[in-house]
Amino acid sequence: MKTEKLILGLCKLSIYIKEFLDKNTEVYNEDDERLSAILRRSEIENPWFTIENQKFALSQWADLLTEKNLKNWLSSYKVGTTSKKVGLILAGNIPMVGFHDVLSVILSNHIPLIKLSSKDKLLLPFLLEKWNEFSDENVRYEFVERLKDFDAIIATGSNNTARYLEYYFKDALSVIRKNRTSIAVLKGDETKEELALLADDIFRYFGLGCRNVTRLFIPEDFKIDQIFESFLKFESVINHNKYANNYEYNRAIYLLNQERFWDNNFVMLKEDAALFSPLSVLNFTRYQQIEEVEEFIVENAQNIQAIVAKPELGLNSINFGEAQNPGLETYADNVDTMSFLEVI
Repeated sequence: MKTEKLILGLCKLSIYIKEFLDKNTEVYNEDDERLSAILRRSEIENPWFTIENQKFALSQWADLLTEKNLKNWLSSYKVGTTSKKVGLILAGNIPMVGFHDVLSVILSNHIPLIKLSSKDKLLLPFLLEKWNEFSDENVRYEFVERLKDFDAIIATGSNNTARYLEYYFKDALSVIRKNRTSIAVLKGDETKEELALLADDIFRYFGLGCRNVTRLFIPEDFKIDQIFESFLKFESVINHNKYANNYEYNRAIYLLNQERFWDNNFVMLKEDAALFSPLSVLNFTRYQQIEEVEEFIVENAQNIQAIVAKPELGLNSINFGEAQNPGLETYADNVDTMSFLEVI
């Protein structure tokens, strides 16, 4: 019965978000004004969280939180009768990135002890408050500054932070996530529309998410100009001060080191074997046989979150434009959070 109320509350939250996003500001009610103020303040406190990107994240979640999606997702798991306290150390690289963990813990009949990221501390509390309101006060959660008296831990951080977390929580049941990124593989016959969707996978959230593509594989005879043409719809990123600073810095370094790169005045392409690329740079490699790409994927599996490519390449990939549209059954670091929560 409680799970039904939680699902109903999420469906109402979805409707609320969609109505907010569709409204003209002139007809905002008190709650709408409050949410709008939160979006503005979030952007001021963390300039990477533009209102546009926050609204994109809200829209994606609103589309996911349907009764059908939620019940299909939960049908694969058993909800326990005993509630445990699960400490959550949330990331803050993109808006609402920790919401899936919070959702998973609550729908598993556990209580999340939420340590918010300083970079994303405003929107999530508002949404949880609304979810609780829409669920007849059945949503249990706590915000904490320091984690204690927990039964399990789910934490996300950089590779350096993860080493500290693994040591600190060595005696606890835990899921500790590290840095990951995503790759794209072109077959060579992609349409302009497909390449334009690839641009979404690269530039959405300024490329700060683990699902953003930072490494590209292209056939030997593929022309770089084709890629640059598909990027033009994101040329306004250079007007963002923090992004522009990264672009200018990396460009200066490459020029000083006399390294070869391709530039279109807002992003650089660099022929580089590294999986991770600096912000404003996309590393690429030319390949002769798809087996070369498959070997790279196997060698770097622990660091790859998603692969964007045509299905016929057989790379267990997602379609162009889907990198930032994960489903409820898609888990960070490919670790099934719900299965972990079943056994704590």
